[in-house]
Amino acid sequence: MPRFRVLHSITRLIVGGAQELALYTTALLDPTRYEASILAGPQTGPEGEIISEVRALGIPLTILPELVREISPIKDLLALVRLTRFMRRGRYHIVHTHSSKAGILGRLAARWAGVPVIVHTVHGWGFYQGQHPAVRTLYITLERLADRCCDRLIVVSRLNAEKGLAVGISRPEKYVTIHGGLDVTRYAQPTVDRLAMRAALGIPATAPVVGTVGRLSPQKAPLDWLRAAATVAQAVPEARFVYVGDGPLRPAAEALIAGLGLSERVILTGLRRDVPELLATFDVFALSSLWEGLPLVILQALAAGVPVVSTRVDGVEEAITAGVNGVLVPPGQPQALGEAIIALLQDPKQARQLAAAGRERAQDFSLPRMVAQIDALYQELLAQKGVKP
Repeated sequence: MPRFRVLHSITRLIVGGAQELALYTTALLDPTRYEASILAGPQTGPEGEIISEVRALGIPLTILPELVREISPIKDLLALVRLTRFMRRGRYHIVHTHSSKAGILGRLAARWAGVPVIVHTVHGWGFYQGQHPAVRTLYITLERLADRCCDRLIVVSRLNAEKGLAVGISRPEKYVTIHGGLDVTRYAQPTVDRLAMRAALGIPATAPVVGTVGRLSPQKAPLDWLRAAATVAQAVPEARFVYVGDGPLRPAAEALIAGLGLSERVILTGLRRDVPELLATFDVFALSSLWEGLPLVILQALAAGVPVVSTRVDGVEEAITAGVNGVLVPPGQPQALGEAIIALLQDPKQARQLAAAGRERAQDFSLPRMVAQIDALYQELLAQKGVKP
């Protein structure tokens, strides 16, 4: 039967929430209705890559060498030209873009290629408070331009829509909120025993463990997380700390760990794909991010039944209700983050209550639900434009 041809375009296939959502959306769309593929740039980095996972799932993948994360006028122009030609040749019915660079170039190219339906997902804007004013203005201007070329903006949190509208990006009716999803069962039922994983990490069976999962990058504020860990270590001397992930700030993190005297207490695991099993070893999950869309790792921690302490940023509040299924603190305040962690470690009853409520809340963020909402949006836009496969 004829199928709708869908292209998902993203700047980098690194280990990250936006990339995983693009991958799973492509993989789980009904294959009897859609012929879905991915186009991405070649860059990966210390965060790790999921190119191998895309290929292992049998998803058609195109790597465009000119599509790079950094602003590069020559490469960006070449990428725009090649994207336009690629989309025109592919005769796509739908182009769905992700991330800032691929989102801007991809929407422009799709419009010039005559693609009927163009959708962009905002996984958190590329501009933020504290950014250099010239860079922030440039990103906002480019987002306004790209918005003229697309039919809908999917946001993973309502606050992302509010931030976009506040700087003049699009109109309210073009935004649609579709929360990210995950395989809830996979995180609720780890395949390795908690004590066995602790033993593998060299952590005493009875030691309180505070952990997190995320890139060692400025957005995630890992140095704030480590300073919070130092606060916890003073109050709970037996505590251990596990940071799962890697990134450009690893040297700075290692230096700070040594400077804080935490070398025997903090474990930097590097890149790991057994996140459900690692989450099961945590007594408290702590997120120190300065900005986010809706962080997928928060949903993973909830599904794993780990009590969450997080900075109050963007879409976090759409998953965490303070005092009900988690604890929220201001971003950029590691002392407050540390004190909130200490309070949970010293109040096991409250921690258990938050964890139980978190498991229940995680049920609202399943992958099938997310993909069904995206499918419904595709069908709505195709019908509006009278597009046939």
